[in-house]
Amino acid sequence: MGWWNPSSKTMNDEGHSVTVNGDRYRAMITNFFILELNNHDVQELWFEQDGATCHTARATIDLLKDTFGDRLISRFGPVNWPPRSCDLTPLDYFLWGYIKSLVYADKPQTLDHLEDNIRRVIADIRPQMLEKVIENWTSRLDYIRASRGSPMPEFIFKV
Repeated sequence: MGWWNPSSKTMNDEGHSVTVNGDRYRAMITNFFILELNNHDVQELWFEQDGATCHTARATIDLLKDTFGDRLISRFGPVNWPPRSCDLTPLDYFLWGYIKSLVYADKPQTLDHLEDNIRRVIADIRPQMLEKVIENWTSRLDYIRASRGSPMPEFIFKV
């Protein structure tokens, strides 16, 4: 299983907090994410990331281009990551915060405990919740389309 921690910190194999730099980020992509992708039919999969420094290092972009080709949305990628796109991305405006609040509720002390929590929380997400997230996402897209890209009001951020 591969997952991304939305903060600049993650845990190493000993359970210690470490800063995610370009080398660590590429190791996560190579050792977890790409290995998992190889188990699935993902020829049409797009990959999107924000403009964090570890995401946009030349070696990282090269690795992702080799893996996803033109289906990479990223600062310095084939498709540029739109600024403030977290307003439009359900993973950013909902999922990561939701998962993080539940995963860290019991303050995991080891990497195994953290991984178990992540697996449990993700497995417990109900289809009805995802349907609501998609409804909210389409409302956001409709607003952006109608307003020709104007900033969204606060009320639309509620899920």
